[in-house]
Amino acid sequence: MQGEALARRDGAVGLLAAMREGRLSAEEVARACLARIDQVEGEVRAWAALEPELVLRQARACDEYRRCGGEPGPLHGLPVGIKDIIDTADLPTEFGTPLHAGRRPQRDAVVVTRLRQAGAVILGKTVTTEMATYAPGPTRNPHELGHTPGGSSSGSAAAVAAGMVPLALGTQTNGSVIRPAAFCGVVGFKPSFGLLPRTGVLTQSPALDQLGVFAASVEEAALLADVLAGCDDGDPATRPQAPPRLLAGWARPLPLPPRFALVRTAYWEHAEADTRAAFDELQAVLGTAVEEVRLPPQFDDAWAWHRSIMEADIARHYRQEYERGGEVLSAGLRQQIERGRSVRAVDYADAIDRIAAVRAGLEELRENFDAILTPAAPGTAPAGHDSTGDPGFCTLWTLAGMPALNLPLMHGGDGLPLGLQLVGYRGGDARLLASARWLEQRIIGEEEEA
Repeated sequence: MQGEALARRDGAVGLLAAMREGRLSAEEVARACLARIDQVEGEVRAWAALEPELVLRQARACDEYRRCGGEPGPLHGLPVGIKDIIDTADLPTEFGTPLHAGRRPQRDAVVVTRLRQAGAVILGKTVTTEMATYAPGPTRNPHELGHTPGGSSSGSAAAVAAGMVPLALGTQTNGSVIRPAAFCGVVGFKPSFGLLPRTGVLTQSPALDQLGVFAASVEEAALLADVLAGCDDGDPATRPQAPPRLLAGWARPLPLPPRFALVRTAYWEHAEADTRAAFDELQAVLGTAVEEVRLPPQFDDAWAWHRSIMEADIARHYRQEYERGGEVLSAGLRQQIERGRSVRAVDYADAIDRIAAVRAGLEELRENFDAILTPAAPGTAPAGHDSTGDPGFCTLWTLAGMPALNLPLMHGGDGLPLGLQLVGYRGGDARLLASARWLEQRIIGEEEEA
């Protein structure tokens, strides 16, 4: 059984059904993933830590549990990749830097605990950029090895895109889920700020850090996020309330066809020709279902506010690395820390205060539109490995803590995936997923008719 064929034919939902019906065992699924990794990892380089025998022990335990009549969890036997800034007790978590080489956490992150409780098999740790910032790791784009996979969740996006694992976890403080998902041509889903708990995850910026997931389909992204969502006493951003049922929300028929706001933010000037042409075509396909919306000038400074918050927080939370091993850090990260140290307290506090105003302003769109359409990145994955690409098309939505999806529905003139970002409203994750389902069906239907 070839791992790529298994992963691409069945996907996470198909694999779960096959295991539930006894057509596949968890060990067979795990071996297929490991076989695929053997085939392509030498070129893609998506994994920071991988122990095949540990993987197989987990899979065999899943099979034994099922044989003994245990009630399987929602991810029972399904392999998942974990970004290497998310703690795992049985694998190293090294943050993409030699300064933390050999680091072994004493306990799992809360999201990893929830995966294990759901029956998932932790396949391994995926490559992150340096401390989840901008200095690239070794990962290559599976569609074209000479191009970046994006970052900072480089390994997670590439591993799913290459068929090495059906699902993976990532994080986003600026554009680190949506951008690599766009460049690698997979679904990336970053839920609302505070929906997924962050205890046991590297802290970069408490006001901005958010977890996300990678999958081959929106349905599978909803399945994974459903397992992770919910309150965590260790994360003050989460709330003691029942989380939304994301998979049920994705599947629920909409009472009326959704309406979309096509938003060309102040960052639109960075959109490449392919992106501009693709969104012109998208407007034509959607017709009256989409309306172009121009944001007022008050939003134009959001990118500067985000940068002040993020860099000041990086300077604070990465102080130990800077002071004891600054010469090991990349020049780019050192510069971020140094700029962050120069941010005045009054400017930081003002930028934090602006988050609520930005969110409130964007909430005004909720009355007339189900979701926002906007690019995920300026264009397709740039050539070369010196950069992970420009996250600017994600910045506004991350600052506001709004849920966002990358939908892999378009391609550029170079044949590489071109990201379509769909943004929802804070707390409206289920509505966003249902709107994405409708949008996919509409676009795919138009393509089939053509």
